[in-house]
This record gives sequence, structure tokens and C-alpha cells, in this order.
Amino acid sequence: MSLILNIETATKNCSVSIANNGKTIACKEIAEQNFSHAEKLHVFIKEILKENNISYNDLTAIAVSQGPGSYTGLRIGVSSAKGLCYALSIPLIAIDTLELLARKISVVEGVIIPMIDARRMEVYSAIFNVDCTKERKVEAEIIDSTSYSEIETNIHLVGDGISKFKEVLTDQKFIFHDQVIFPSANEMSALSYEKHKKSDYVDVAYFEPYYLKDFLLIK
Repeated sequence: MSLILNIETATKNCSVSIANNGKTIACKEIAEQNFSHAEKLHVFIKEILKENNISYNDLTAIAVSQGPGSYTGLRIGVSSAKGLCYALSIPLIAIDTLELLARKISVVEGVIIPMIDARRMEVYSAIFNVDCTKERKVEAEIIDSTSYSEIETNIHLVGDGISKFKEVLTDQKFIFHDQVIFPSANEMSALSYEKHKKSDYVDVAYFEPYYLKDFLLIK
């Protein structure tokens, strides 16, 4: 049995899940306008373990969303994960935040572009195929009417950064998945388990979040 605690705090969503062999058995999360991660994260962790009769010593590993995203949110999540790993002497797993967003939708054709708001007309984004394999690296990019003009297939947009582009990206190839806003620890379960099976861990002492832009706060 492999019990992994997953922590996602890269956006306004403070999200925690417990997974057994890659399957989510419980998830607690809340997305608030004002970041409440510092107050909610450890409460959620304690509650989800207690509610499922799991002790800290039962955990096999801890996975954390590595970014990009909110500097404050990432710092809180990664610091908490590292502290628990150090105290429990268990490994730390890092998961790409934008891949988590891409995995919140299921499509059969086109590409998926998850977007995390980075103020004004800028977003953190990457491009994934329908199998959620990354086709373009993570970038901080400013979106205008010419963005993605080279892509001829349908483009599925997901995340809290997409709403401000509806009047900019007007081509019919753009499909806005408005119901999906934030990444969640729920989608981390399968990814963290696969990394665990391969012993794909990061160094607890030296791992740092992927801020992409230093000290940028998403508000």
C-alpha cells in the first residue's frame, strides 16, 4: 500500500488529497478570493488524515505542486511539504502545476493550454496534447489577438487566466472551459504515484518552487 499526501497551493485553491496506490480516497479544498493557505493548509492536512484513520507515520511520500503560480501560495505549500518530509524521513515529489490544470479536462482532439493568471494580459501557460504530454515548455506570456496563430487545430483553454481573453481570442478554434478554474490535489494522485514508483523524487533540502517570476504575487 502506498499512501501519498498531495498538496496543491499554487493558486487561490488550497487543496489537499490522500491517495492510495494512485487513487484519491479523500480530498479537501477551498478557493477564496483572499489567500487563506497559511490558515487552512495544516488544518486540512490534520483533518483529512484523522477522517480517514491515517497517521503521519503511515504516509509513504508527500507530493507538492511545484508551480508556476502564486509566490505566496507556492512558498507555503512547498515549505509545509518539505517540513513534513524532513520530520517523517519520507521522500518529496514535485508535480507540474500546469499539467494538473490540463488534466482537469478530457478532450479527444486539439491541444490543451492551461493558463494561470499572472496579472494584466499575462499568464503562465504551456501547451499539452490530448494525452497531457507537454508540447511546449512553461512560459510567462502576454496574450493578444495574434497568440497561437500558428496552431491550426482546436485549442482548449482552461484555468483562472482564460476569462479575460474572450474578447481577444475570438477565432472559433478557441474553446473556453470556464467551469475549470484552479488546479486541484485530486489530479495529483495518479501523477505522484507514477513518480513514486520510479523513485522520481526531489531533494528535500534544496528543492525550490518553480516561481518563473521571482516574488510575483497573484492577486
